[in-house]
Amino acid sequence: MKKQVYLMILLLMTGVFLSACAEKEKLSDGTELIDKDEFVFAASGEFKPFSYVKDDMTMTGFDVAVGEAIAKELGLKPVQKRIKFKGIVEGVKTGRADAAVASHTINDQRAKHVSFSTPYYYSGPQIFTRPDSSIKTVEDLKGKEVAVAKGSTYAATAEKYTDNIKMYDSDITALKALSTGRHDAVITDFVTGKSAAKGGFDITGQQLIERSEQAVVIPQDNPELLKRVNEALENLRKDGTLKKISIEYFGEDITTKPE
Repeated sequence: MKKQVYLMILLLMTGVFLSACAEKEKLSDGTELIDKDEFVFAASGEFKPFSYVKDDMTMTGFDVAVGEAIAKELGLKPVQKRIKFKGIVEGVKTGRADAAVASHTINDQRAKHVSFSTPYYYSGPQIFTRPDSSIKTVEDLKGKEVAVAKGSTYAATAEKYTDNIKMYDSDITALKALSTGRHDAVITDFVTGKSAAKGGFDITGQQLIERSEQAVVIPQDNPELLKRVNEALENLRKDGTLKKISIEYFGEDITTKPE
């Protein structure tokens, strides 16, 4: 009897929790937000210089600055929501954040669960090794131990070339492990790898495998928010804000589509 009562209470509590997660405020134009005056955007805080945690435990970085610029363009207060990268898509899908500005690569698998904005920057997976490595191209990865970040698209990329893959919570921890002598290579986006190398990691870039587009993640059932975010991004491109943010964090413009 006690067990049945416990299960009933647990089910009721779960239902209340899920309802609370799903409940949003609907604006006059149909946009749904957790709070009508706020733009709650998720980032991981795990990928410097894209998003990382300061001493006061708030996040900063390129993605965070873009999220704040979008909020300003929308006329809303920016509110950061820190979620581990591997859980961000599910977090947006279930209503823990209005959107995610967290360097998500547009791909078909994610598009089954969430919507993507137009790209706000362009990157691509690249092989990174220690400077003395003989690995130069994807053909050299066969049988080699390659580290990647959990929840990233780079695991699928690595699987094309080796079956010896090690997972890390973030690209930065994978690159740090590589720098200190572990694994044969890391596959991550070239901007992250290049920034880590500039930051003192003993690594070097090898073959750039392909190009990718990174976008804001938005729930599929919120098309009006998607429309407004795309309009905001277009304005931020036109007035040079995206380019300015990029140059601040990378010293170059990664927001313009490569020719």
